[in-house]
Amino acid sequence: RLGWNPIAETVQERRGTLLNAVYRAIHDVKMGVRYLRADAMGDNIYEIDESRIVIYGQGSGGYVSTSYMTLDNAAVELYLEKFLPNPFEPSVSYVDSLAVGTIDGWGFSPSVNLYRDNGISAEVAMTVNAGGALADESWLEAGDAPMVAFNCVRDDFAPFDEGTVIVPTTQEEVVDVHGGNFFIQKANDLGNNDVFAGIADGDVYTDAARAHHGVTYDVSLGNTITVNDTPEGLFSLVRPLASFLTNESAPWEWWDPNSPIATTVIDPETGATAHLASLQSNPDMSPEKGLAYLDSIQGYMLPRIMCALDLPENWCAEEPVSAEELTSAVLEIYPNPTNGQVTITSATVIDQMTIYNLVGEIIQNVSGSQYSQLVVDLSVYPSGMYIVTAKTGDLVITERLIKE
Repeated sequence: RLGWNPIAETVQERRGTLLNAVYRAIHDVKMGVRYLRADAMGDNIYEIDESRIVIYGQGSGGYVSTSYMTLDNAAVELYLEKFLPNPFEPSVSYVDSLAVGTIDGWGFSPSVNLYRDNGISAEVAMTVNAGGALADESWLEAGDAPMVAFNCVRDDFAPFDEGTVIVPTTQEEVVDVHGGNFFIQKANDLGNNDVFAGIADGDVYTDAARAHHGVTYDVSLGNTITVNDTPEGLFSLVRPLASFLTNESAPWEWWDPNSPIATTVIDPETGATAHLASLQSNPDMSPEKGLAYLDSIQGYMLPRIMCALDLPENWCAEEPVSAEELTSAVLEIYPNPTNGQVTITSATVIDQMTIYNLVGEIIQNVSGSQYSQLVVDLSVYPSGMYIVTAKTGDLVITERLIKE
């Protein structure tokens, strides 16, 4: 929507179009929240609680999610020196709110701004960032919603602590920002993440995140980075150290290298495609690797969403589920891998069982079965990995299934 032009002739135009694209993306997400909230206040066809909306953004979306609630004073925050095309003209920002709309998304330019005030709030209860950063730490203030971040310590593209954003596909520097190690610590210092304080040690995701607190790591160009001491809400990912601009920034990503987007040539001189450029920040990408990291994201994020949304009431003050309870709920799938029929059993009654392929399509769904054992035939489906979810009482259990 009149967004970023990465092949514009000047640095100013490339930088300006990128910053404006993010700014308009914030408008789009705010309008999406207003749409869902307005529907929830009426027919509620999506069956949501309009007071409990959370934003999750990854990559470029991570910058959108962190800016969504922290950008609240355009007259000051959009006119920091780093957002000025010419530092000697402090009244001119890359983002001209008179042309592209206020921070709420209202404006009078039909070419770039389509929204009008519908009287519905765009407030959210929590934001999550995976692989992005915060435009500037001065945007973050006491009273902002709780924040969670997933960032690679050795990310060369989105700074883990503070530094300059580099576009992975073009390797162009954009603007100085503050990464998850910096802004999550500040969110804790301001008291914004106090709701997570009651989460006890003992689950693998919380323990894995806290194990990095205060630890120093070697990073690119002979430098080091130390994870802050108390960044509750930060899940630091430590991937192997590589050369500058080849360190991983999003190990949870995977894509079809033969898709139209992946095969798009982004550098006419070398013939490099989007696929080849994206491999720089995730060289051994695969569905299996991506799902493993998505499991970690879900395992760390979801309990904190429950705390932020008070689901259920006082959940964060209760004792965590015991290992015995979790063990009793584990699914057994055999044979796995399989070339045809597979048996799925549970120690408790299976109320609903769903099998998804890796693009999220439901290939089989059994509900109201009230069985503790199900036999499923996968012989007609292609080889690959599938995800099995089973609902047993109040628990939802997920396992992987390989079809040979």
